[in-house]
Amino acid sequence: MAESAESAASVESVRYAPPAEPWEWAGPQAEKTGQGARLLQGLRAYGLICAMWIRSTMAYRASFAMTLFGNFAATALDFVAILLMFSQVDRLGGYRLPEVALLYGSAGTAFGIADLLLGSMDRLGRRVRDGTLDTLLVRPVPVLAQVAADRFALRRLGRITQGLLILGYALWVLDVDWSPLKVLMVPLMLLSGAVIFGAVFVCGAAFQFLAQDAAEVQNSFTYGGVTLLQYPPTVFGKDLLRSVTCVVPLAFVSWLPALYILGRDYPLGLPGWLAFTPPLVALACCALAGLAWRAGLTSYRSTGS
Repeated sequence: MAESAESAASVESVRYAPPAEPWEWAGPQAEKTGQGARLLQGLRAYGLICAMWIRSTMAYRASFAMTLFGNFAATALDFVAILLMFSQVDRLGGYRLPEVALLYGSAGTAFGIADLLLGSMDRLGRRVRDGTLDTLLVRPVPVLAQVAADRFALRRLGRITQGLLILGYALWVLDVDWSPLKVLMVPLMLLSGAVIFGAVFVCGAAFQFLAQDAAEVQNSFTYGGVTLLQYPPTVFGKDLLRSVTCVVPLAFVSWLPALYILGRDYPLGLPGWLAFTPPLVALACCALAGLAWRAGLTSYRSTGS
């Protein structure tokens, strides 16, 4: 009887305990493979799961078209509010409409890319509460890839399209003294910003391992962050500017690169070379997000159901 009880306890331990390296676990042979192989396996699994959801979405093309247009229209209302402001004033915080459009379009596009690729991370708290995360742990696929690709929503392309249109308008009408560095800064700003927002998504999901009903806390940094970046930094207080520069580095998503393109002074008297650091900040954010995800998943002990 004692041996039977010990075997049962061992089974329960295997069932609920996460793998030794959960954030990069890729099955029984994971320890025999390299970091690069695990990363490639995770990307492949992510692509396959996304492809499955895309096929499911495109089975109802009319419904997809309507939801895509609805997503585009809903996000466009944010810029309509800005247009209404400029119908009453010539400048907002010292910025003209095309300059605000540059901030809006760059931040919206970067966030849209991150939201498309990792927007499903906010569902993790629900999975922790109802115990369905356990089914992801026993699959020979990295958990992060499964959570990120879960219910991949192609309709989020509407936000990216809207952001690109406004960004294109801003670049067309702005009177900027273009140089090779400023031209390079535009795609660099979008890609680095998307990575930074993606890291915030992962950190927010890791926090939900501890606070299971914390999706709104995560949204305050993601959706709230993009709304903040769509307006000039001059309309905010210095304490808020310090927090989004030194604590949660959202200022590196669009404010600092965009101000370099516009030739504007940086908030808080920051040096100009910081406009070229978003890729480094993005890499640092990815490293911190990986550590946070690993710590969160290691602490997971199932719901007990």
